[in-house]
Amino acid sequence: MKTVKVSGKTIEEAITKALDELNVETQEKIDYTVVEEPSKGFLGLIGTKQAVLEASLKIDPVEEGLHFLQQVIAAMGVHVDVEVQDRGKETVFSLEGEDLGVMIGKRGKTLDSLQYLVNLAANRHADRYARIVLDAENYRKRRQEALEQLANRLALKAKRTGEKIFLEPMVARERKIIHAALQKNNEIQTYSDGAEPRRYVVIAPN
Repeated sequence: MKTVKVSGKTIEEAITKALDELNVETQEKIDYTVVEEPSKGFLGLIGTKQAVLEASLKIDPVEEGLHFLQQVIAAMGVHVDVEVQDRGKETVFSLEGEDLGVMIGKRGKTLDSLQYLVNLAANRHADRYARIVLDAENYRKRRQEALEQLANRLALKAKRTGEKIFLEPMVARERKIIHAALQKNNEIQTYSDGAEPRRYVVIAPN
């Protein structure tokens, strides 16, 4: 992280110099510490001291996450572009290109792992937390719909056979989709069992 030390007749002048050196336009994009306060000295002539500041760029977690993701894409040698979408509580990095199958992986496992690493890189040194979601060709929505259909189909099977249904291990987000899809079904119950990373959902008849 680049840090500069600047001086000026006033704190405001020193801040302006810091903005120039850090190549940003607004004070909101930097953090600064006053090292020395300015003083006019005796009669405003003798012993005059300038204001001295140490300033650095504020870390934007979204930019950090995007930079990390672009480095990974380059290292993988795939042809993928990233579109950034601000959705309020979360930021979506939408992947577009020819090699999305490689980025998604089997049942989204590569995409999930990459999302985890991107969030780590984004928030490692940031002052504010940013939640970043990775998506590719609307994969998240398609996967949610597929899981909801699976949940309803297996719920019918559990009711018909009177036996518990054990699903394959899933990440926490996908388990929540199964639970949510069946929470209003009074004829069955769902719960998670097992230990991470092989925790799974059980669908049982009431």
